Amino acid sequence: MPSEQVLVVGGTGFVGALLVRALHGLGHDVTVYHRGRHEPELPLGVRHVRSESAAIPVLHFPDELRRAEFSVVVLVVPLGGADAGAAVDAFRGRAGRLVAISSGDVYAAYGELIGTEPAPGKARPALLAESAPLRSVLYPYGRRVEGPWGELRDYEKILVERAVLGDAALPGTVLRLPKVYGPGDVQHVFAPYVRRMADRRPFILLGERQAAWRWTHGYVENVAWAVALATIDHRAAGRTYNVGEQPTPTFAERVRALGHAAGWQGEIVTVPDDQLPGHLRGPLTHAVDLAYDTTAIRSELGYEEPVAYEDGLRRTVAWERDAMPAANRAALDVDYAAEDETRDEW
Repeated sequence: MPSEQVLVVGGTGFVGALLVRALHGLGHDVTVYHRGRHEPELPLGVRHVRSESAAIPVLHFPDELRRAEFSVVVLVVPLGGADAGAAVDAFRGRAGRLVAISSGDVYAAYGELIGTEPAPGKARPALLAESAPLRSVLYPYGRRVEGPWGELRDYEKILVERAVLGDAALPGTVLRLPKVYGPGDVQHVFAPYVRRMADRRPFILLGERQAAWRWTHGYVENVAWAVALATIDHRAAGRTYNVGEQPTPTFAERVRALGHAAGWQGEIVTVPDDQLPGHLRGPLTHAVDLAYDTTAIRSELGYEEPVAYEDGLRRTVAWERDAMPAANRAALDVDYAAEDETRDEW
């Protein structure tokens, strides 16, 4: 495979740094456009273009990038129509293809989970294919939302996808990511459970609907590898791909697998969702699964996970334990007395 000239916009974070390493390891020439606030250890030979204009959302690109020609430009953290459109305008005629990371929150099923979409008139397939209905309501979190990088304005991946796939002069590829976990996860997806396991709690409480609910996740290294494959394979032009594990376990099965990874011997106790203590109730209704069909990227691009599910969980548990100093432990919302009381009642 010939070497590609790849520009990665935002290649120093959770997924981005692993993506850059993967692309470089495959023999491609990689340029990273970022602010310089985070400097992960990237391979020698990776070119850095640093500018305050690389702050999210990225609306401006320096002349040295606008004058250059790239085989592919990858947008790691596009927020909405404005920044995705700015990239299209900057690289139309200068790049062979534009790849954008999107999210499964574009699906109507996600809107049902957070209460912004009505329930469908008929049953949906068990797995969400890329052709599944999208949300009809834009900005489900509002026009301002707190994100891992501070306050985000006008976050809407549906508008990212429209911009990236809507210009015939610059072919696009969209990758709908799952819930991503692993070392470096600033959202600490599994921290509440690792905390309880580290505290040797004899049980973990789940709501009954929550326990049976499925949401596709992906270990960060596997997700980065999927993005890398879609970046270098020109068959991905004009395509949208779901990314994530296969199959998707229930939530109870995932917590149990975490327990195995942590060496935890406790039990999972389920109670009616409305009987969970307040600190364990989240914003999701768990009324519909958010499980993706990832057949397309596997069959078309030959994607397979380089890291086994169990290995990814073990690495994540080890990292979460190390990343849980006293201050972070105190910040986790736990009320073991309330959990004990609920279990005793049920």
